[in-house]
Amino acid sequence: MIALIQRVLSARVDVDEETVGAIGPGLLALVAVQPDDGEAQAKRMLERLLGYRVFADDHGKMNRSLTDTGGGLLLVSQFTLAADTRSGMRPSFTSAAPPEHGRRWFERLLELARASHPGVETGRFGAHMKIQLVNDGPVTFWLDTG
Repeated sequence: MIALIQRVLSARVDVDEETVGAIGPGLLALVAVQPDDGEAQAKRMLERLLGYRVFADDHGKMNRSLTDTGGGLLLVSQFTLAADTRSGMRPSFTSAAPPEHGRRWFERLLELARASHPGVETGRFGAHMKIQLVNDGPVTFWLDTG
């Protein structure tokens, strides 16, 4: 499982001109499921999303996690993160999970997140989504459970 996380002041996801998920300060996580992902990867990704220290402490040092701040978490499925871009001029998606496997484990990650942290929002799996965000920093990290 892969996640590209961005520390945000706010973020939202619109589908068909309707806002389906929105947060204030917190993390936007674009998440890709890979073919071999399962329960262990979903739990590890959640641990990293909630515990990764990307928020400033009283001294301005990135020393606080989402759990520490109580900020929002916006999870958005994005299979293109798993693309193989090493050659050619067109990405290959053979390293991304098939849609049914991706949906299952993305939804499990979402379920685990909602059981562990307040303020968890999401987009709509498989939909064409418009994402708006105000990046804070910018602070962006690539997390991988593999």
